[in-house]
Amino acid sequence: MDVDEFWAVVESAGAGLDGRTGDDGEAVAAALVTRLAATSLEGILEFQELFDQLHDALYRWDVWAAAYLIGGGCSDDSFIDFRAGVIALGREWYERVLASPDGLADHPVVRQAAAEEDDGALFAEAVNYVASEAYEQVTGGDDDAFYEAMKTRQHAAVGIDEAHEPDMGEDFDFDNDDEMRRRLPRLAELFLRPGED
Repeated sequence: MDVDEFWAVVESAGAGLDGRTGDDGEAVAAALVTRLAATSLEGILEFQELFDQLHDALYRWDVWAAAYLIGGGCSDDSFIDFRAGVIALGREWYERVLASPDGLADHPVVRQAAAEEDDGALFAEAVNYVASEAYEQVTGGDDDAFYEAMKTRQHAAVGIDEAHEPDMGEDFDFDNDDEMRRRLPRLAELFLRPGED
């Protein structure tokens, strides 16, 4: 599976859904599990490898700040779920977020979440586990087999530097509303109420 096939699977899973990844992304996740289970075990493992790479690329302070605004706060675990939710939006939105997380202010689900004060938009925990669930479904085994298969693949990969720390960019204070307005002006306009500090 290459990156184009990865996005084709993700986008076909989201087709017909309204783009909302709330409720832990259950609808998108279920569709992804079904599509992945129809591929090969190798395809499922390749999907997970690509998912991990794309997920890791979102591990940046500015993306975390966007999650913090949208979610009314964002823990480490919630940020994992937020990044999965961004991937579930599909390639176009993923690339837009990589270029500028503030661009999420244009997404209809984000705009609706701001209007309804819904702090669950884009947080899609279930999407993190679609490959392991598909693998378990195909093999009839438990998810330990999936994680063992992934571990074997990682050890066989050449040039993997497990000590590599991602470049998260410049850290800043998410609780400083002036800083958030400066760095993510459009999202701050949606989620920060005037006079809040």
